[in-house]
Parts: sequence; C-alpha cells; structure tokens
Amino acid sequence: MIELEKNDTCFPEILKKIPKVPERIYVEGVKDLLNTNCISVVGSRNCTEYGRKWCEIFVKELIKYNVTIVSGMAIGIDAISHKVAIEEGGKTIAVLPSGLKNVYPSCNRKLFNEILEYGGAVITEYKPDVEANYNKFLERNRIVTGLSFATLVVEAGFRSGTSVSAKLAFEQKRDVFCIPRKFRKCKKCWNK
Repeated sequence: MIELEKNDTCFPEILKKIPKVPERIYVEGVKDLLNTNCISVVGSRNCTEYGRKWCEIFVKELIKYNVTIVSGMAIGIDAISHKVAIEEGGKTIAVLPSGLKNVYPSCNRKLFNEILEYGGAVITEYKPDVEANYNKFLERNRIVTGLSFATLVVEAGFRSGTSVSAKLAFEQKRDVFCIPRKFRKCKKCWNK
C-alpha cells in the first residue's frame, strides 16, 4: 500500500481540480493508473439486463481506446464495469468507501483481488482500518468522478448514489453521459 499526499508528484493532477480535494489517498496496485485517461462508469445496484448489456458494450469500446475504467466496486453496474475491463484486458481503478483492510462490499473481495492481479488499482481516502458508512459513499463518489474526464451513468434511480455521482461530475465540469432505464409503456397507457 502506498500513501499519496495531495502535494506529492504522483497524486492525480485531475483530482487536484475538484472541490474538497482529499488530503491523501491510499493506493493498492498500480499507482501510475491514477494519471491515465479515465472514464467513470457508475450505476444501479439493481440493474436490468438492458443496463448490463449496454454497460458491457460501452466498457468494451472504451477499453479499445486504452481508457481506464473507474468505479466504486459496488454490486451491480460498478462490479460489471470492473469485470468487463479485466476480461477485455483493460485497466480499472476501484474507489472504496472504506479502508483497504475493510473491503466494501465484502462479497466483492474476489473482485478486489482480481483488479490487483490484473494490473489495476484500488484506492481510498480512508486509513486502512476504517469501515464504510453512509456518508463515506457520498464522499467516495466525488473521487470516482474526480479521477475521470467523463462519467457514464447507467440506470440511475431518482435520488440515488448514482444520481449524486452525476451531479458531482457536472459540478466538477466533467462530461456526463447517461443510459436511462429502458422505457416500457403499460397496456393501459397505450390507449390514452
């Protein structure tokens, strides 16, 4: 594990440009990825098959252009984006809402190990033993979007963590792209 303070030369330049720059980040894996061209891919924990499919398509295309995929390693779209990046031979960065010794969610411990095994990085602004809590998810999201020149939002729910990420990216003056949930009209509505 490496600790980078915000005045270190290896600290990501793009991250220095956001409001509330973290004082330090802890890095496990390849720290050089922090200064590559990154796009964050964030989305619903309860994604549909439609959302999964389009997330996979976009990540595969981004990997072809040597873009590093950044996400929060949560269940759903986040985990899918990391896994596809690895499967396609690309690079990925996971940003945790906890310390590196308290991988969250714990069910993604295997994914954490795979990210590191295949040349990715896992980062956090929290000391190694810190546990995740509600506020840390929102704080983590500013780093996910802050590392990236653009954010792809997949199936964000109203007032969800993903919608907060979209707002943060916009406030950070990053491009935001969205894949909304597939619209289905019910039979009652067709007659109106």
